[in-house]
Amino acid sequence: MAEGMKYLFGILLIVGGFIIGSSWKKTDKKEIPASTQLEQELEETKADILAKLNPDEKATINLFEEGCPSVAYITTSALRQNYYTRAVSEVPKGSGSGFIWDNEGHIVTNYHVIRGADKFLIQLSENKGVAIEAELVGVAPSKDLAVIKLKEMPESLRPLPVGKSERLLVGQNVYAIGNPFGLDYTLTTGIISALGREIQGTDGTPIKDVIQTDAAINPGNSGGPLLNSSGELIGVNTSIYSPSGAYAGIGFSIPVDVVKWVVPELIKYGKIKRPTLGISIANARIMAQLRLKGILIVDIEKGGAAEKAGIRPTTRNKYGDIELGDVIVSIDDNKIEKYGDLVLALEKYKPNETVTVTVQRDKKEVEIELILDEAK
Repeated sequence: MAEGMKYLFGILLIVGGFIIGSSWKKTDKKEIPASTQLEQELEETKADILAKLNPDEKATINLFEEGCPSVAYITTSALRQNYYTRAVSEVPKGSGSGFIWDNEGHIVTNYHVIRGADKFLIQLSENKGVAIEAELVGVAPSKDLAVIKLKEMPESLRPLPVGKSERLLVGQNVYAIGNPFGLDYTLTTGIISALGREIQGTDGTPIKDVIQTDAAINPGNSGGPLLNSSGELIGVNTSIYSPSGAYAGIGFSIPVDVVKWVVPELIKYGKIKRPTLGISIANARIMAQLRLKGILIVDIEKGGAAEKAGIRPTTRNKYGDIELGDVIVSIDDNKIEKYGDLVLALEKYKPNETVTVTVQRDKKEVEIELILDEAK
């Protein structure tokens, strides 16, 4: 009996020692959480995949990963008041894209993305699932551009590096990041198909030197960035040419050289501070009937730039006959044949700058110096 007890006691000592030793080893060995192990496995898998890709594919992947945190997914809504109950409700309007402009939380998008909306919610890739409310800063309907600003700042902001659009070449690779049809953070690639195109802003004003691309741009891509192969902003995707309203191989982007002067104006003033001549002009139909090229001045603003410079408006003589006023044919070296030419010419100047206006008067060309007013 005593020998049996000794034998059992020995077995227990051996088992106990094994258990203590095992637990000592476990505590001595650093445990790796399952989530961390999964991340490591995924990283290893990604590294393996990248190792098999060609340099162009790696560059595109890197461009998307670098650019995606700078792209915003914008959803908008409008407030509507019930006619009978006077209760106010929030009605969804739509969605679009935008991108971070600076470290102050300004986001650039298209004007038509936010037009008519009262509330703007922003989602960023690094804060996925968390919407941040934004407020309207400024709009430029003539350029289809708008700026909104985050009301709350996330931990970090990554503004897009800004490039140039003046020296782009047809055939150059381009990349569009946006949210087509609400499918967030989508990358499409293509080339510059043409340069120097002209489209209309939301107020009918022409936007010149627009970039044409075959990178797929669909509803929801509007306001998103068009990037070059270095990941630099070269344009803001604004519209597509399509009978059906869906992608048909032709998309347009506002050139970044326009964006670079419009956005600071919107941030500072809430609008583009345009210069003005202080005139009222004849419409295109009247100009066609009169077979005139240029801008016929119908009336001038009292005390305005045109009156001070001595420009003549259209009047009636004592017999009731119409006497045509001056016809503007150029401003400095900018030839003026129609209203769009006048708008684009004036964009090159600031209020209070002096320009030389050439007008046709009594079948002669007359040069007049004029100090530009600020548009109200």
